[in-house]
Amino acid sequence: MNANEIMVCKASIRHESCPLADIRGKVKEICSPLGKTVRPGSRIAVAVGSRGVANIDIIVKAVVDFLKEAGALPFVVPAMGSHGGATAKGQAELLAGYGISESETGAEVLSSMDVEYLGETDSEEPFSVYMDKNAFHSDGVIAINRVKSHTDYHGEHESGIVKMLVIGLGKHKQAVLMHRFGAEGLRRLIPKAAEKVIGSKKIIGCVGILEDGLDNTADIVFAPPDRIFEVDGELLARSKELMAKLPFERIDTLIVDSMGKNISGTGMDTNVIGRIRIKGQQDAPPDCGFIVVLDLTAQSHGNATGMGLADITTRRFEKKIDRNATNANIITSGFLSRGFLPVVAETDLEAVEIAINGKSYTPQSIKLARIRDTLHLDEVYLSKALLLELLEKKKGEQLSEFMPLSFVNGEISGF
Repeated sequence: MNANEIMVCKASIRHESCPLADIRGKVKEICSPLGKTVRPGSRIAVAVGSRGVANIDIIVKAVVDFLKEAGALPFVVPAMGSHGGATAKGQAELLAGYGISESETGAEVLSSMDVEYLGETDSEEPFSVYMDKNAFHSDGVIAINRVKSHTDYHGEHESGIVKMLVIGLGKHKQAVLMHRFGAEGLRRLIPKAAEKVIGSKKIIGCVGILEDGLDNTADIVFAPPDRIFEVDGELLARSKELMAKLPFERIDTLIVDSMGKNISGTGMDTNVIGRIRIKGQQDAPPDCGFIVVLDLTAQSHGNATGMGLADITTRRFEKKIDRNATNANIITSGFLSRGFLPVVAETDLEAVEIAINGKSYTPQSIKLARIRDTLHLDEVYLSKALLLELLEKKKGEQLSEFMPLSFVNGEISGF
């Protein structure tokens, strides 16, 4: 069997959709408690991360506008650990790529890798806690982040506002220190560090963002300092109920059109592809025989962290890798295998051929899926075997007739 013999159809996977109707209005509503906290003339740092959060530009501008109306002088600080090549310029460029710049938000972006020491944690394993220097010397900090499952570990607090206060606001210095403890250490110790950050009295609140299964902004919640842990936990539980997944136990070949830092911290969300590749951390369905990743998003700025989760990639992907940006992120995390370069094929066609080579699959039996990326799972391409599973589970619908996988000059087409 060769790749051109595989028949696929476009299908929809059913995910819960509950988009927020008025994002700016919601931000203004939830931020009302800040009106009692923010004094005219106070300099407020708005901390923003590097993830591709839906409507993040709108949300950040709405927060900035609210602060200005209250008489404050807001400015933006990147809160993204070692991302952007662990440089001030690289982190500012990441924010600009999301539409977060002075010209678009009306707030100056102060990007620096310098930090201030906050003290030691109150834990069995005491360690130092740091905060972005510009944020520390402000009159107050508001952190904005999406809350969702983490790609390295699972616990009471995963990827959200609690983590941003530590690894995001602590910049490269804090990220390096925290990742020395490994995945289990992150799960246990990030809350301890967050307690120290909140105890500094610099955090005047956090804005937690919830997204639905179709990558829409579903809710925005304000957390005052004394409710940050509570709100983060509540949003995480809701996120896990809404999160889009591939409803299959086994996929022989998963084709991912593109991966990148704007899609997930690991390029491809481990909760979607079923692979974590961290010693001691358990994989989950789907069990993917081979993962083929075809391209790297422009918004990644060459950061190919997570490519080691794939088995096969393309020359097109390889040419876009910025080793400095990727290595800074990978080495900081300590999960080096995620930076390993997969087998490189010259074309998309060759990459798929490698994945199915020497297997006993037939066009009828192969379980093949193709997705745009791990954020957008509403429409996918499925082989006959996977479509039957989807319909039997009543998890989606067939949207087109079956057709061969199509390649033009070696590059896949269809979406």
